[in-house]
Formats: sequence, C-alpha cells, structure tokens
Amino acid sequence: MTQRPDIPLPPPKERRRLREAGALTQAQVAAQVGVARETVRAWESGRTTPSGRKGEAYARLLESLTTPSAEPYEEPAAPRTAAGRTGRHRQPSLSAVATAEAPEPSDVLTPAQAFDALYAFCAPALVRQTYLLSGRRELARESVERAFQTAWQRWPEVAVDPDPASWVRATAYEYALSPWHRFRPRYRHPEPPPADAADRALLDVLLTLPPSYRRTLLLHDGVGLGLPETAAETEASTPATANRLLHAREAVAARLPGLADPAALHRRLAEVASAERLRAPRPPTVRLGSERRARFWTRAAIAFTVTVIGATALTVRTAPTRYEPPVPPGETVQGIPPRVAPGTLSDKELKLRKKLRSGTAHGPQRLLPESR
Repeated sequence: MTQRPDIPLPPPKERRRLREAGALTQAQVAAQVGVARETVRAWESGRTTPSGRKGEAYARLLESLTTPSAEPYEEPAAPRTAAGRTGRHRQPSLSAVATAEAPEPSDVLTPAQAFDALYAFCAPALVRQTYLLSGRRELARESVERAFQTAWQRWPEVAVDPDPASWVRATAYEYALSPWHRFRPRYRHPEPPPADAADRALLDVLLTLPPSYRRTLLLHDGVGLGLPETAAETEASTPATANRLLHAREAVAARLPGLADPAALHRRLAEVASAERLRAPRPPTVRLGSERRARFWTRAAIAFTVTVIGATALTVRTAPTRYEPPVPPGETVQGIPPRVAPGTLSDKELKLRKKLRSGTAHGPQRLLPESR
C-alpha cells in the first residue's frame, strides 16, 4: 500500500495553478522536491499521485505557495566554467541533448520563441550526431533542417510532447538514414574524409555497420541513452536492441581494439564529431523554409484538386448521353464460293466482247411519235 502524505494534496489543476502563481517552472519544482521534471508533469496532469517522502515534500511546497507571504523559489546559479569566464560560448557535446534538460518555454514564450529555444538547444549537437550516422556533412545539415521544419509544421504536437528533443532527433535520424538518398546525383560521390587518420578509421567502421546497428550504437554509446530509451526510439524490443549493440561493439573492437571500452568509444565519437565544422542554419531561416514548404504543398494540392475537378467536368460534358452499341464483327456465311480474281477470257467470251464493241456505242436511235 502507498503511504499518503499527512498534508492533503490539492487537485491536479490546482497544483499547476499554484506553481504558476508562485512563478515556478516544473524544473524548479522538480529540483526542490528531488524528482525528475517528467514526474512533476505527471503529478500535475493527474496520471500519478505523489507518495512517500517525495509526496510529503511536494505537499509542503504547495502549502507554502498557498500562503501570501511565501517567497518564490530561486534556482541556484550554475557554476561558471572556463568558457563562461572568457566570454566564449561553449558548444554542447555529442550527448548534450540526452543529459541536459530542455528549457520549458511553454508557459511564458510564444510558439516562435519556444521553437527557437528548442532549436538552439538541440541543433548543434544533432548536426554532429547525424554526421556520424551518415558520414556526409551536407546531408547532416539537411537532415537537421528538415527535421526542425517538420517540427515547426507540427508544432502543436511537438510542443506538448514529453521529450521534444527526442522527437526531433528521431525525425532527423530517419531522414539521414533514408535509402532514397543514394539515387540523388549529389550523393553518388563520396565526400572528403576527415583529415585525421584515426578519425577516418572510426568513421569507416561506423559506415560499414548496418543502419540499425549504427543508430543503436550512436544512441547508446554516443548520445548516452539507456537501453530501454534506445529501444523505444529505434522502435525495437529491448533484447533486439541489446543484440544490435553487442554486435556493433564487436565490429568496432575487431577493427579498432582500443575502442573496446564503451567509455573510450563515447569519448572518440565526441572527438570525431567535434573535429568537423558543422553549422546549422539560424532558427528564423528554418521556420521560413518550413512555412514556404507548407505553402508550396498546399498550393500544389489545390492545383491538383482543381485539375481533377476540371477533368471530371469535361468528361461529364463531352460524354455521350445515349448508349450506342458497337458494330459486331463480320461472320463467315457458309455455302457461297469465295470470290476469285479474274483470269483469261475464253473464245466464247472473246466473240461476245467483239460483238458488243461492234454494236452501237450510244444506244438505239431516238424514237419519235408519229402523228395519225
């Protein structure tokens, strides 16, 4: 039996209202209570009920928000790094999308601002991941751009997704691994390999793996997802995902024995991806391209519909109004000898022709009536 907290909990909608009234985000509440942000979201939606010590801490936090003198919770400041002291922006690592929490912009930002925040958070690391997945720089940028264009077109669905970063990552991976790219003229020739020999060796080993094995290895050992999360994103069972991961590691270790350790492999994947200068387009450019693509396909659908309607109307206009039976094919009549070609004339026929030709050519003379 689950132990209920001593302090009564308000309904799920009231929990969300109290949090918003206290100017707190779900991430801040999760940090104070000591749970994941998805757990706070489940508590506020009513899917689960808090219990135990976490439930008591959550109930005390909500009770403190009901008093007028309650001070808003302040999130502790993150420690400054060397990059922050020098004023340079440090790009997220290969596993930044999986290890860090995405910003929660749905409460205070517009859809465009929320999309830009998600793009700035995911795109830099996602371009490097798709480069390791496909081995092509231009295809990596195109895959990330197309994935975010699809996300902007379906933003109401992506915005309420529990993990929008995983949604975009799965879309980018599917586009990068599409077999139809081999028929494109620009992708028939290989791109220049990495400059470093060790990077080239690792990238060659990755590209020799089957696409499903390569994707599983990148998600588990490169991005850092767990085995259940990797199985869910690759749409496979957990045993099948484990087998793919083991076979991929064996193939890499057979070619590169120094990367038999998963930690070393994770470090090398991040180094190979970071060695290339891969930059994604700016968020406004992606949103504008998505809107243009949506307008193009909308107009194409309208033009196709108008063409079908016009062709149907023309067919109805020119179609016959009554049934005309087709002419049946000819039938052979029995008992009649077939027609033959004319041959030479006999003596009798020659005499008859001579007699006819010697006669009057213009017929008999005109007959006149006689008067009596």
